[in-house]
Amino acid sequence: MTGQQLKNSILQMAVQGKLVPQDPNDEPASVLLERIRAEKEQLIKEGKIKKEKNPSIIFRGADNLPYEKIGKNERVCIADDVPFEIPESWEWARWGTLSESIQYGYNAPAQENGRIKMVRISDIQDNSVMWETVPYCDIKEGEIDAYLLKPNDILFARTGGTVGKSYLVQEVPEEAIYAGYLIRTRYSNQLCPQYLKYFMESELYWSQLREGTIATAQPNCNGKTLGNMLVPIPPSHEQIRIVEKLNAVMTHVIEYDTVDSKSKHLNNIFSERLKKSILQEAVQGKLVPQDPADEPASILLERIRAEKQKLVAEGKIKKDKHESVIFRRDNSHYEKRGSEEVCIDDEIPFEIPENWCWSRLSSLCKSIVDGDHQAPPQTVSGIPFIVISNVSAGKIDFTNTRFVSQVYYDNLPESRIPHRNDILFTVTGSYGIVIPVDVDNLFCFQRHIALLKPLEIATDFLVTWLSTPIVCEQCKNYATGTAQKTVGLNSLKNILIPVPPIKEQGRILERLKSVLHLITL
Repeated sequence: MTGQQLKNSILQMAVQGKLVPQDPNDEPASVLLERIRAEKEQLIKEGKIKKEKNPSIIFRGADNLPYEKIGKNERVCIADDVPFEIPESWEWARWGTLSESIQYGYNAPAQENGRIKMVRISDIQDNSVMWETVPYCDIKEGEIDAYLLKPNDILFARTGGTVGKSYLVQEVPEEAIYAGYLIRTRYSNQLCPQYLKYFMESELYWSQLREGTIATAQPNCNGKTLGNMLVPIPPSHEQIRIVEKLNAVMTHVIEYDTVDSKSKHLNNIFSERLKKSILQEAVQGKLVPQDPADEPASILLERIRAEKQKLVAEGKIKKDKHESVIFRRDNSHYEKRGSEEVCIDDEIPFEIPENWCWSRLSSLCKSIVDGDHQAPPQTVSGIPFIVISNVSAGKIDFTNTRFVSQVYYDNLPESRIPHRNDILFTVTGSYGIVIPVDVDNLFCFQRHIALLKPLEIATDFLVTWLSTPIVCEQCKNYATGTAQKTVGLNSLKNILIPVPPIKEQGRILERLKSVLHLITL
């Protein structure tokens, strides 16, 4: 049960007369309502409020069923309209019967300065008015009194996304009126205002509101709907007891909701954190045992370098003038770029097993390139052109792609044509999204995405490493720009990769598959 569900349940008990016991010594609500009707008649005689055209009186008949008499009409049984039974000492009443007035707010532009402050829907947050930021408005002096806010007024939002939101005015630090998208209700001081406010938070209130709300682009509800709402009225003293109990209980509901929200948040992030922790164990060589019979990673890297040299000789790729070779010496890590050797111990994030090696990403790939920097002409159909929004979920989504011509695609260099087992890596905006190419579809991509073509190393292992928090942090440090951060290609090529023996890569991936499957169960 969520905090809101618990609150709804408690409020439902309150408005059904099940939260506190009834006291037979209490004056029944029927007498209270008679006094309120007499009070309204006196105010009408004095010209302080307008006379209701068709006043409602709800009462119990001899058959103990609820009846309603509206104006001069015949009484009608409303048993089907009443949502639940209430205690003997309670009565049903319409909101309009309880109210001395239901009045729309004043329509005027908000201003930094003016005659008087004007409270708007947006100024009411968490059952409080943000008085410091309430704007002013201009209004004729003779009109102010009709819209002036007073303690115990209840404001009601009648339109927009907050339709139905209510606010009990408890204090007015300076003179203020209320804006046109609000309705103000005033009622007899013989009613407990906090009880009425709690009613306006109950499901009984919201269900009646939904029935009376006009569903448009801007949902709205009028004063007639509000005035027609059925309200269960307890005796005066019981209203106070209910409010006291609710005030005490709601403190615990808030605590429960806080704990429940934290618990849900932890449950939501637990599997993701566990997954990241397991991935970290995997790339540190702690997920599966090392096998001394495995060919060491150093030989794998030599083979990759030899393969790249062959591709250079064949003219398929360009020679890297600053090719990186990382090696151990004197229990430290060194990197050779051309003729220069530098100790890189400060860059190494953690220790790896003896038969593993560190390498730059560029050393493991045939090529690392981004998409065309000139946006190609689009066509109605043809070859899909992938942008970041097509890979935002870590998969390639071809359902809503742009298209380029076959001619454009045919003129692309081989380094920009994705093939199965290549890797896409977003470098701008939502940088760091890793997408293995696991389809044979023809497609090309924009400049905000890089294409990696691994050599011999297991693609899935490389994807695993590039998805770790360490790489995310490296990308964050590398990213430059203001409106949209970008990880430059040179920075991407410079990312450090822990490389296990090729057979251990396979064992790691098998173990990851089985362990991560258990997390998702």
